[in-house]
Amino acid sequence: MPDKIVIHPKYKELADFIVQIPKTFSRQGKVIYNGRNEIRVVEHAELSINIKEFGVPFFLNRLVYAWFRKPKAERAYLYAGKLLDKQINTPEPIAYILTKKRGIIGKCYFISIQVPLTRNFYEFGTPPLAGREHIVQDFARYSAYIHDSGVYHKDYSPGNILFDVIDGKTEFCLVDINRMEFGRVGIRKGCANFARLWGQEPFFRLIGQEYARSREADPQACIRWILKYRRKFWKRFTRKHLPKFELDM
Repeated sequence: MPDKIVIHPKYKELADFIVQIPKTFSRQGKVIYNGRNEIRVVEHAELSINIKEFGVPFFLNRLVYAWFRKPKAERAYLYAGKLLDKQINTPEPIAYILTKKRGIIGKCYFISIQVPLTRNFYEFGTPPLAGREHIVQDFARYSAYIHDSGVYHKDYSPGNILFDVIDGKTEFCLVDINRMEFGRVGIRKGCANFARLWGQEPFFRLIGQEYARSREADPQACIRWILKYRRKFWKRFTRKHLPKFELDM
């Protein structure tokens, strides 16, 4: 048996399925991501269910999660509820599971409804921008709403921003939400939040213009800050990694 299971009341009928996940995870569903963590999508009870298995942390982090900080799966579950309360779309949480090994945290699981959106912001790493400007403007307004709502996604990176254009409207969804801050987000801090995104300078200038308009800020100051924090992040990143897109610095 897992050491702790919390199931959302809406999905209590899935209890028998959920309790078996640590034993059955590697044998069921379709793998959609396999890296430091593994994500599988399982069809069960007429639902498409996303199960994220967090790998066993390094020893020091296992101690931290055991006594000082909530594990990632638990944070993802709690933060999902906070986002949805603020009308910010994220996968609907079903449950989380914590396991322990020798008294300290082991593998953990976050279970949610699989969202149907199919695109993410990696596609903006490749020019040209022409024809996609409206998506970028919608994204800038969406980001302004998130920040005005007191939400700061600390890993606001391309793969964690899902979207699709449905009936002419861009729908967004935040994923990988275990690293969040809640509280006032100033204009400059909000601009810094775009630093991890892929894209060419016109992409970021367009974000800056629309973001500033949405938050009644100075467009030139926003553009300047966004480009500054972008250069700072990617300069540090490229010391150890090779970018997978054309980086115009």
